[in-house]
Amino acid sequence: MFSTFQLSLIGVFVLATILGYFLIKNVPSLLHTPLMSGMNALSGICVTGAIVASFFAFSKNDVLAIIFGLFAIVLSAINVVGGFIVTDKMLRMIAKVGTKKASPQIILTILLLVISLALIILTGIYQGKVQDYLSYSVATLLSAVILVGIFFMSKVEYSVLGNRLSSIAMLLAVITTFVFYGLITVWILYIGLTIGSVLGVFIGLKVKMIQMPQLVALLNGLGGGASAIIASLTILGFTPNNNLFSDASSLIAIAIGCVTLSGSLVAAAKLARLISQKSVVMKGHKVWIVIFLALTIVSLVLYFVIPNQIITAFSVVCVIIFSSIFGILFSIRVGGADMPITISLLNSLSGVAAGIAGFAVGDLLLVAVGGIVGASGLWLTQVMCKSMNRKMLDILVGGRGRKKEENMVLSPSEQLAMKTTIITENIVDSSITPSDSINPIFEEEKKSLKEILLNAKKVIFVPGYGMAVAQAQHHVKHLADILRNNGASIKFAVHPVAGRMPGHMNVLLCEADVDYEDLYEMDDINPEFEEADATIVIGANDVMNSAAREAEGTPIYGMPILNVDKCKNIFLFNYDLKPGYAGVENPVYSRKSGLFTFLGNANDTLADFIALLELK
Repeated sequence: MFSTFQLSLIGVFVLATILGYFLIKNVPSLLHTPLMSGMNALSGICVTGAIVASFFAFSKNDVLAIIFGLFAIVLSAINVVGGFIVTDKMLRMIAKVGTKKASPQIILTILLLVISLALIILTGIYQGKVQDYLSYSVATLLSAVILVGIFFMSKVEYSVLGNRLSSIAMLLAVITTFVFYGLITVWILYIGLTIGSVLGVFIGLKVKMIQMPQLVALLNGLGGGASAIIASLTILGFTPNNNLFSDASSLIAIAIGCVTLSGSLVAAAKLARLISQKSVVMKGHKVWIVIFLALTIVSLVLYFVIPNQIITAFSVVCVIIFSSIFGILFSIRVGGADMPITISLLNSLSGVAAGIAGFAVGDLLLVAVGGIVGASGLWLTQVMCKSMNRKMLDILVGGRGRKKEENMVLSPSEQLAMKTTIITENIVDSSITPSDSINPIFEEEKKSLKEILLNAKKVIFVPGYGMAVAQAQHHVKHLADILRNNGASIKFAVHPVAGRMPGHMNVLLCEADVDYEDLYEMDDINPEFEEADATIVIGANDVMNSAAREAEGTPIYGMPILNVDKCKNIFLFNYDLKPGYAGVENPVYSRKSGLFTFLGNANDTLADFIALLELK
């Protein structure tokens, strides 16, 4: 049924997925954003398949196929170059690279790269079976280098090195493809590589850290689109492989690639606020999702059941259309705060699409790297689901909703306190606007505020999506420096799903020059809230909503949260006191003492508050 080589490809995919999964599990959650952009870069390995497909199209003088092949090269090159540059930029902010001692792993990796380069040279000299074995050896060694690079990504001090090792391996993979197929003189291939690389450099250098969620979503889509194009060209006969295994792999890669492309474009548009970030649910949405999934599967089967040229062409077109619509339907119903799960899943699908495209073209390295990327996204998706107490199926097809709970487990007095402005000894008027957020405070309250913070010995900061929207991370760093210079111990508590993608808060804080050592994961910091003198919340809500412990029947119940409510003094810099995305009232806001609220744009309210602290 399967040839030895085909079984080898399947075995490599399974092994790479397993190894990648267990290595990626060791990457700390504080590095999840660079991990995802790094995986974007690796999913660009489909550039090797695009190069091969483009060459065959060029040799057959098929203009349309050449255009699509070059387009796939451009998309892949953007992923590779842009992904690695952005990842390097983030990791340099986080790791603050210094001189590192050579470790046995580094020495081994350099040795693997040297051997790979030597084998690549030999691949250009020998022909036939020897050349095949040499190329397989190179693919194995480069896969090992990429795995070592991921291993280094789990060590903050070596993370930059790990990313750069993976980028070198990717460069050698492209060189191997040119040497193995004798494409050094095929000038047209360099056009696609140059355009893609230039665009990748431009994106990598220009993108802001606040834009990382939409960039990662976009790169996911580019990877999926490139894989779909490669698979389409393969099924049309523009690669060396033309058999049942290749055709089946191509159709599956087309379906997954189109789902990834359309779903990612919707996700990127939501995150960039080009379309509404709210969940868009049509009448019978679940049914439509199931229908288009079923139509995609039927189209796949139809290709093999009726071996007619017109029917097979019709089947391929139907797979592209139905799978693309399916991707739009599942992505558009996901609301903004559920995007971490969606982005992680799409990241995984981009890797799976690349790996299966590798089956189609018979590229061992493409299969291996695709498996690694797929494992990364799958593991991150599991982490996000656990951190949000959500099931992935609920988010994608609409299970348990995020409807606002009007009758939470709150006492009447607590509900009243949520809806009215109350000034007590320790609560600041919460109806003030950003521009005059400090002025309405009485002099004795100003004194109380200053005394609490300037006498505090331990302060915990809790950043959230509101900080990202307001781009207030630099004011947060300024405030932290003031308190630290005053003798306070400063820590930052980061929830795994704060923001719109895994690890986004960490990148923003490190961009503002917050030391990585000051960033703490939820499980590590939670026991310390009770003993802290003050907690400063900036744009966070659901991740610190204590209703998650007690309000049974609400969407947030059971979600792991930061124990902010256990702190004696809470300084809240949120836009308002409305419920977060979960639609559940936050009992923290009803506290009668120890709560200081500064509502409005966090960038403005923090600036005013810092001015208050600096008043003599």
